[in-house]
Amino acid sequence: MKIVYMGTPDFAVPPLAALVENGYEVAAVVTQPDKPKGRGKTLLPTPVKEEALKHEIPVYQPLKVRDPEFVELLQKMEPDMIVVAAFGQIIPKMILDMPKYGCLNIHASLLPKYRGAAPIQQAVIDGEKESGVTIMKMGVGLDTGDMISQAVVPLAEDETGGSLFDKLAEEGAALLIKTIPSIVDGTAVYTKQPEESPTPYAAMISKKMGLMDFSRSAVELERLVRGLNPWPSAYTFLNGKTLKVWKCAAEEEICGKEAPGTVIHVDKAGIHVACGTGTLVLKEVQLEGKKRMETDAFLRGYQVTAGTMLKDHKE
Repeated sequence: MKIVYMGTPDFAVPPLAALVENGYEVAAVVTQPDKPKGRGKTLLPTPVKEEALKHEIPVYQPLKVRDPEFVELLQKMEPDMIVVAAFGQIIPKMILDMPKYGCLNIHASLLPKYRGAAPIQQAVIDGEKESGVTIMKMGVGLDTGDMISQAVVPLAEDETGGSLFDKLAEEGAALLIKTIPSIVDGTAVYTKQPEESPTPYAAMISKKMGLMDFSRSAVELERLVRGLNPWPSAYTFLNGKTLKVWKCAAEEEICGKEAPGTVIHVDKAGIHVACGTGTLVLKEVQLEGKKRMETDAFLRGYQVTAGTMLKDHKE
């Protein structure tokens, strides 16, 4: 069976590796174009491209997969199946209808929950107790195709977007290998999704989503910090400088009349900040231009006192 694999970030690497390790013929890998990074604007390959080159698999990087030249190229490959994982482009119907066994997508949520671009981070931010992966047959709608198989992954109390990302990538690879044989032998069961998702659309993550609004509850902010770790990270402003918050804890500490964002007190446990409900204790931070460090170490070189305001804008 000839497979064409489409993927781009780290999440899509384990499934590609699993296909190769299990003896499937991956005829080609399609990934996003290399992007310039760093001060020198050096073009860096996508993680999936790097993995493909390790196995000497031909790599294609079209600006748009719907371009007629690329569609024609794909038709000449005559793939039996196309597997998609976090590719980053919408696959047009002309490609979806091309392979004998259809186009499969590895989606990082328990569909129909969390359709969209950022289901992993959103599950942590929303305080979900479990997440998972779904293998689905792709349709023209966004994450609305028929579900074929699922694997459930419980979330740890200290789960971050990064740690869940790694877990679901590995789970997705294992589930893909379990699912493909049932599709080929015709025993796979295709379950239609309801038109409406029980959760809001998981929109693409942006840096501005990390701005901490201390009028929200401490519990919500603690989940935000974990969900956006390692990227783009949650942040606030301290004395006009960006302060990233990497770790924190929500406490039910009773605040007085302090406005949200006010530092109530500072101790070895961290910086205690008043929230709309409860108190957020900052335990690991990174001030603009400085290294990431435990708050205890940070306070030895930077004075923060009770009454200091953490703000939602740069002064």
